[in-house]
Amino acid sequence: MAEQITIARPYAEAVFKLAKEKDALSAWSDMLKVISQVTSFEQVQALVSNPGITADKLLAIILDICGNNLNDEGKNLVALLIENNRIEVLPQLSDLYEQLKAQQEGVLEANIASAYAISEKQLEKLVSVLEKKFKCKIKAKVNIDPELIGGVKVVIGDEVIDSSVRGKLETMSVALKS
Repeated sequence: MAEQITIARPYAEAVFKLAKEKDALSAWSDMLKVISQVTSFEQVQALVSNPGITADKLLAIILDICGNNLNDEGKNLVALLIENNRIEVLPQLSDLYEQLKAQQEGVLEANIASAYAISEKQLEKLVSVLEKKFKCKIKAKVNIDPELIGGVKVVIGDEVIDSSVRGKLETMSVALKS
């Protein structure tokens, strides 16, 4: 997973730079979502991993499924990724692009995992603290993860803030083993 993010990052940065130059951030966001969805289909993944399918045939199939949702530059991106055997990094490329777009717009996405349901008031307070720390607007997604035992784990981009009981127990375990 980390390797795919590393591979996807330069592509995402290049697409973001192009989208910014053309003032097409939203259009690229939509195209990347479509391409990512298409390439996540089981049937398409089977074609990607099939050595009997040529790059040209794979490109034709993916572009056919995407239909009119891609402009020429979007089609070129798909062709480039297929040519470089990187089509499988599209979900990561799309996620990284969205992070860059959010940063440009002054909004960061926070994935918050909590052991228990968080009230609206608690979420507002947590988002407020995060906005002060990161000095920008935060868009929060909350997931319930009972394995955390208690507390919360916040992931914003590459940064992880783990104040869960499970995280603290793991830290304590590592410290005791050293």
